Amino acid sequence: MQTHCYLQSFKILYQDDCLVAIHKPAGLLVHRSPIDKHETQFAVQLTRDEINRPVFPVHRLDKATSGLLLFALDSDSARCLGEQFQNHSLQKTYLALTRGWSLPAGNIDKPLLYKKDKYGDKDKQQPTEPQDALTEYTCLGQTTLDKTLGKFEQQRYSLLELRPKTGRKHQIRRHLNGIAHPIIGDVKYGDRHHNHLFNDWRGYHRLYLAATSLTFKHPSTNESITIQVPLQNDFVETLTALNLDCAMLNHYQNP
Repeated sequence: MQTHCYLQSFKILYQDDCLVAIHKPAGLLVHRSPIDKHETQFAVQLTRDEINRPVFPVHRLDKATSGLLLFALDSDSARCLGEQFQNHSLQKTYLALTRGWSLPAGNIDKPLLYKKDKYGDKDKQQPTEPQDALTEYTCLGQTTLDKTLGKFEQQRYSLLELRPKTGRKHQIRRHLNGIAHPIIGDVKYGDRHHNHLFNDWRGYHRLYLAATSLTFKHPSTNESITIQVPLQNDFVETLTALNLDCAMLNHYQNP
């Protein structure tokens, strides 16, 4: 993804004296990484330059995931928000386009092995036993696509709203793959045949996973606050092409 694409989709969603929330485009790193040394644009840098003050990351989104990213504006707020993420006391909501027709709703309660970060965890002792992991989901819509793949002339897809109750690395992606509903565009845990189908059909080389809302306690007032973010244009256009732009998705559309 080119720099101008980042700048086009990057947006400040909310700001006060303690925090700032942005829309992170798919393909944009949160901060510098030795894994992607060629990258020159980062969410931390773009946000700092936009508001002209330092920002403190309190959580991460995968490079391939688009949507809501929260930063603190001082160390005390960063500590408060970081504790909420660590304790899983806030509510995160995601939207994902997946292969197959899912059940109307359900829980994925499956422990996951710790995923070691090649650089950040190299000197740390990490858990060796699987860790508890729970993801709730609701199916917002189902659709079919009249394109041949293998022996099937028609493909099935579901649009899921997901609420992870724990914060394991790649939890949603791993959980959905584990129930045979991998996310479209997931090159690590997904189905390469469906990924290629969508790349050829839509021309968007992206993961169809977006962080759409976050509910947490404000670090200064302790009041509950909810921030929502609309979907990136390419995500919306793909849902429209699949006839999944239903009324319940109105609050996910771009303003």
